[in-house]
Amino acid sequence: MAPMYLRPFRLLLRMDRTMLGLNLLLLSTGLLFIYGVGQEVGGDFRSQWQRQVLYVILGLCTYVLCTLLDYRRLADWSWLVYLASLILLVLVLTGLGVARNGSRSWLLVPGLGVPFQPAELAKPAALLFVAWLASHPLLRAARLHPVVPCLAAVSLPVGLILIQPDFGTALVFLPFTLAIAFTARLRWRWILAAGVLVLIAGRFLYPRLESYQQDRIKVFLDAPSSLAIATASPFLSEPLRQEVERRQTALFGLSSDTWNAQQSLLAVGSGGLWGKGFMKGTQHVLGFLPRNVASSDFIFSVVGEESGFVGAAGMVCALMGVLLCALRTAAGARDALGGYIAVGAAVLIFTHAFINIGMTVKAAPIVGLPLPFISHGGSFMLCTMACVGLVQSVHVRRHDIP
Repeated sequence: MAPMYLRPFRLLLRMDRTMLGLNLLLLSTGLLFIYGVGQEVGGDFRSQWQRQVLYVILGLCTYVLCTLLDYRRLADWSWLVYLASLILLVLVLTGLGVARNGSRSWLLVPGLGVPFQPAELAKPAALLFVAWLASHPLLRAARLHPVVPCLAAVSLPVGLILIQPDFGTALVFLPFTLAIAFTARLRWRWILAAGVLVLIAGRFLYPRLESYQQDRIKVFLDAPSSLAIATASPFLSEPLRQEVERRQTALFGLSSDTWNAQQSLLAVGSGGLWGKGFMKGTQHVLGFLPRNVASSDFIFSVVGEESGFVGAAGMVCALMGVLLCALRTAAGARDALGGYIAVGAAVLIFTHAFINIGMTVKAAPIVGLPLPFISHGGSFMLCTMACVGLVQSVHVRRHDIP
């Protein structure tokens, strides 16, 4: 029998090496482009990459720690972590919260004065708690489907985040919750009912949104509506076609808030097949794409402009590889809890990647979601690495007896 002090090393050797390699590749790519943006733009942005190195180191420590800790023991205490995340979200709404960009979403680390975003830390906490709820034997004994307690659990952090307000962050809680419930054999009628409720809620919430928030939704709907009109044009009379186009223009009359979306699309398109070359981008350097978001929410635009379709597609393939590794871990998990954690983490990362990349090419509303492993930021880096670390925790224990 091997000594106890060797067990952590044996666990690390059993990690999913493909996922680990893809994680390191994406982290290195993010550091490279954050460095490039800082050197091109200059000023305070020049040192951004140094802070990102610190965030990556802290993220990797979180990654290793989550891998070494048994996800089953973590799940048993998930209610405590979940409760702590709710307390932090409440503190944000008090005088301790720091407002940025019209949203009170930040707290300062005592003694250091470093800001962090509790909503990001609430994501892995809610993920672990929801997975624990869905796999709890009491639900099976009571014949209660997990969708009800799971949705009830995420409604609390989502409500607190909406008050900040941070609609983008609140949005990502629902997909991984429904994915876990679906994995737990959620019936299709529940999914259809949820879709109907979302449409009804959207009908009443839309008029209450700020104008810039309405514009972000219009950006998302403008492209498919234009495609539908172009497809139907051969079958419409000329007066009818003109009337439809006039109404579309009136409906999607956008304000200047869509400037970021338009300039981001131009940046991605101008990269062509091979790109303009590393540190040779122009959209963010000249200020057409705002410099303060070039290394965070719109870093995919920089990648697309400087490395072209080949580099952007390579990044997307690496992200897809991470998702496939997580789903493979879910399929090979020895218990339902491990499967739910891996599926939830995969959907959480997918939601961020899909919306972030989509909003840079006007295929999704601009809601300020960063790109996993790539975007600049400390809170989200810890969230992402905690999620993939939990997946690794499931993977290294896939042969253990449940």
